Amino acid sequence: MRTCRAATAGKLTAVLATLVLALAACGGGPSPRAWAASVCEALTPWRAEINKLTSSTQQQMTAQTTPAQAKENLVRLFAGAEDASETARRKIDQAGVPETENGEEISARFQASLGKVRDAYGRARDTIDGLGTGEATAFYDGVRTAVETLNKEYDASALDTSRLDSEELRQAFDEVPECR
Repeated sequence: MRTCRAATAGKLTAVLATLVLALAACGGGPSPRAWAASVCEALTPWRAEINKLTSSTQQQMTAQTTPAQAKENLVRLFAGAEDASETARRKIDQAGVPETENGEEISARFQASLGKVRDAYGRARDTIDGLGTGEATAFYDGVRTAVETLNKEYDASALDTSRLDSEELRQAFDEVPECR
């Protein structure tokens, strides 16, 4: 009796394992609409944070503060933007690969774009952190240069969702409420 039960249990385990593998191979990724919604849910707070940090940076550039105070504030602002970008990149990674043609490549491009933005903010933070504060004019010239470089790198890393390789995803980004 035990041998029969053991053999049956072994066969059942093998059948279940085969079924799980078959189901995993059949699909697995989120639908284009679900993936677009997840991406927009990741990007909405990121954009809000970047807008807030951009506004704060502009205020810092015109505020009557010492170079040391401005440096401390700008380093903190750019570190916040770097962290926000990594959080959004991680959330898109967690959204998985959309079940559409070129889904893996598209997901990777979104993540790479945010990785480049994250790195641009990190470089700007490091550049400003490395500036001396003894001479105000030299410090603010260095800040301007760092911000100009950041803007160029930021623009170069942009991902245009209207140029996606998937009509399904283009449509999903246009239609899902999370992206409006």
